[in-house]
Amino acid sequence: MARRIVITSGKGGVGKTTVCAGVGIALARRGARVLVVDADMGLNNLDVALGMEGRVVYDMADVLRGKCSLRQAILQDTEYSTLCLLASSHCGEDGQFPSSAFRKMLAEAENSFDFVLIDCPAGIEAGFHRAVCVADEAIVVTTPHIGAIRDADKVLALLETYELHSVSLIVNRVRGDLVAGGSMMSADDISRLLRHRALGYIPEDDFVTVYAQLGRLGKGNARSDMAMTYVAENIVSGSRKIYDCTGEYKGFFGKIKTYLRRQI
Repeated sequence: MARRIVITSGKGGVGKTTVCAGVGIALARRGARVLVVDADMGLNNLDVALGMEGRVVYDMADVLRGKCSLRQAILQDTEYSTLCLLASSHCGEDGQFPSSAFRKMLAEAENSFDFVLIDCPAGIEAGFHRAVCVADEAIVVTTPHIGAIRDADKVLALLETYELHSVSLIVNRVRGDLVAGGSMMSADDISRLLRHRALGYIPEDDFVTVYAQLGRLGKGNARSDMAMTYVAENIVSGSRKIYDCTGEYKGFFGKIKTYLRRQI
């Protein structure tokens, strides 16, 4: 039976969908059978992050309406054979799809996968409840910005009302140069402030922007790829391997690199 993990955030724009796609790819690289599910009706972009938007014929709404089978709607990745996507609808409405129907649909799929990653809509409306109530575990994504941290704290408090086996944290878009220079709160500080274990720290990475323009994440040797690999290892084995976002900015040459980055 698959581990069902909802990936959520309080604030939109923190990179939650990118993290969901990246973690899914990293798990598939390890050989795990992974289904990533876009639970955001109307504002869905998980298919774009995975470079599958041109291949979507049926989506989750079609399955829930009985227009196709679940097997017909699930897309297999062309590069990682153990990675699959269940896309969401661009025009669906939350009220049309109750949590019970969503839960029944995922129950049909979970025996075929090791992990089901659910990309939750931002905020705490009906779509949030639908995504969280079918999960056993939750990962909250935030950034080092005060608004995102405050919203993450509210979501973490709300998640305590659900019967989840574990709730952890991913701090995304960490600027290692600013943290090393004392201008940005460190990911460790955020983890302590939010009182939850950090599953991973993801550095601010220009390669992610390039990948997004190319329509595919997870290619090349980007720092974020390594950070996602550590997250996948922590999910699978329960380890606490964390990417050091400040490593390249330490020491004499690190200070030079920090100075040059600030001049750009």
